Amino acid sequence: MDSIDWKKRHIVKTSTEIHCSDEIADPKVWRPKIEPWLSAIFQSEHLSLLVGSGLTNAIAHMSKIEAQGMGRLEMANEAYKDKIKRSSEKSASAMERGEANLEDDFRVALELLRGYEILEDESSVNLKAELNSALNGFIKSILKTEKAFKDQLLSTNVTTQETAINAFGYLQAFLLSFSSRAASRERLNLFTTNYDRFLEYGCDEVGVILLDRFKGKLQPIFRNTRLELDYHYNPPGIRGEPRYVEGVGRITKLHGSIDWNFKGHGKIIRALLPFGATDTHPDIPENATEHVVIYPNSAKDIETAYYPYSELFRDFSTAICRPNSAVVTYGYGFGDSHINRIIADMFTIPSTHLVIIAFSDPGDRIQRFLRDKNKAQFTLLLGSHFGDLEQLVDNYLPKSAIDRLTIKMRDLIGKRDNFQPEININTENVTPFLQPPIIQDDDLPF
Repeated sequence: MDSIDWKKRHIVKTSTEIHCSDEIADPKVWRPKIEPWLSAIFQSEHLSLLVGSGLTNAIAHMSKIEAQGMGRLEMANEAYKDKIKRSSEKSASAMERGEANLEDDFRVALELLRGYEILEDESSVNLKAELNSALNGFIKSILKTEKAFKDQLLSTNVTTQETAINAFGYLQAFLLSFSSRAASRERLNLFTTNYDRFLEYGCDEVGVILLDRFKGKLQPIFRNTRLELDYHYNPPGIRGEPRYVEGVGRITKLHGSIDWNFKGHGKIIRALLPFGATDTHPDIPENATEHVVIYPNSAKDIETAYYPYSELFRDFSTAICRPNSAVVTYGYGFGDSHINRIIADMFTIPSTHLVIIAFSDPGDRIQRFLRDKNKAQFTLLLGSHFGDLEQLVDNYLPKSAIDRLTIKMRDLIGKRDNFQPEININTENVTPFLQPPIIQDDDLPF
């Protein structure tokens, strides 16, 4: 890693070159180098996208709304307030996460609650009440961000609405760049550590069909078995040869979601909690510590052994740890040790590749992760320029649907330019007439 200067603000590492600088030149200089390379990677046999909170922050920034923060958990009881903070900071340091945040505090507080309950300590009552209130407030703050964005999309103020529509358009373009896969390739595997539903909302609006472990219409239930269901169609006039429907992906929310709830006998349901629901919605659980399926990062992988996280992380490892697999991360800060370990295992397969697109590297976590990795197996686009969603979509992400038409157009032009008629016919005294061109299957633009 000596050739990468991690002190620079922007770092570009592709298959052919490494460039480190404080300022990025005109995107037109870098687009011919980055976009074709990403286009090739995106058409790998297996493609996975790992999204972190950076995507939500980018959408919030573009639409000028306040994103859900990840500050610290403020507890009222002095008996365990300072202990939770110290333990959170200690575990965050041990995992090389840098500064502790709200997820660390929640994890430590939940562990402490389990300990109090085992000891039958009276402090468990107060701690559980505080945690219920804190988790409930956390869910409502996420809904507040969703609602603010949705309200802007429906705003009567033209400027406000156009700002939100522009941000939403970039989210849709971002998702389409990954989901527009060739029919001969496996579906996109979409993984996220976010609890919000911006990804699902964007996919719904753009028409991308998401497959997950939930089955059912009125009350979707989480299933232990991941059935390989898909969407096909029969072209007119063709029988027995179903084709894949475009715009289908598989989604896995590794840390749970605000609309996942435990309900009787260990079942997990997806509640009918709309995107941007009010904080008085009846599907917001009051007893959040027992019902809501939100589980923060783990320190020693203990949490991932419990239901349903063992199934979710099994999906993650199965999707990326196989030959000819490519993983793209955006807005993920490499602060989750259990996720990082699976990605590190992927590097043991020579034909795999990792693409990291990040706004910055807080705590030097990306640098430490890549320290002992094979240079040929990763691409790095680091810095405020590449992490900016608008710059990324406009200049560097491939537009697959347009690319296929462009390639076909060039092929047709090449064939027609090279065509030379063998017989010259004198047409001076011939009455002109219209003759339809002969179109071969290869000439069709689809």
